[in-house]
Amino acid sequence: MVADRSEFPGDDGPAWWDHEAGPVVRPYMVTGGRVEPVSADFDLISHVVAITSLAAETRSPEHQLILGVTQEPKSVAEVAARVDLPVGVVRVLLCDLLSDGQIARYDPPDTEELPNIETLQAVIHGLRAL
Repeated sequence: MVADRSEFPGDDGPAWWDHEAGPVVRPYMVTGGRVEPVSADFDLISHVVAITSLAAETRSPEHQLILGVTQEPKSVAEVAARVDLPVGVVRVLLCDLLSDGQIARYDPPDTEELPNIETLQAVIHGLRAL
């Protein structure tokens, strides 16, 4: 026989329920137990944009939420903040969407392509001289 939870003093409900936040779902449940992106590692400043509209064939509500947020380009960090999920979880979900062809990814330029520090300092000195 299973004991009634009300028999335990100080216990106010199941462990998966948070009275302020509602049901608590562990991040590994959202990703199906996966902790690493399968094919791509998304940098925090990589930008993603949905190339399809919200679709019924999307895998989960979290995937749909990400597609809704990325109708305009957003960084991975901003997507994680907007959908209120850990960045690691968002990276795994973004990889799913990328492999399904539902988002496009834009990586930041390599630092080798950026101007060197001497050039930037020369520009600053030139602006101050104006």
